[in-house]
Amino acid sequence: MRPALVPELHCSDLDKSLDFYVDLLGFRVLYDRPEERFAYLDRNGAELMLDEYVPGARMLAMAPFERPYGRGVNFQIAVDDVDVIHAAVVSAGLSAFLPLEERWYRRDEAEIGVRQFIVQDPDGYLIRLSQRLGTRQITK
Repeated sequence: MRPALVPELHCSDLDKSLDFYVDLLGFRVLYDRPEERFAYLDRNGAELMLDEYVPGARMLAMAPFERPYGRGVNFQIAVDDVDVIHAAVVSAGLSAFLPLEERWYRRDEAEIGVRQFIVQDPDGYLIRLSQRLGTRQITK
């Protein structure tokens, strides 16, 4: 079954982006078109496309590309191992845009807990890695 939403992220250097998403965050390449500088990635059902910006190529850009790309959006990816990924990010010398935290968000009469952090990819897209901690009732 195909996911209902698959973001396509334009990037300045496909190889650097693949190092980040595959080697660091644990995505795998489902398929690619190297001649078009394109890759389709998956991490346990979280899918995204990477497309290297090549001046003059067919692109669906609305504005000039200026870093950081994707201003105003962050992509949340559900993971089972946020501490392991956070350690890999820190070991790679990257700093978290949002430090690792435990946070509880109200949903109706309960709270949903997550352990999460946000890191910027090589082009400045904000990637939120989030591990679900469970649900608790709100005490009044």
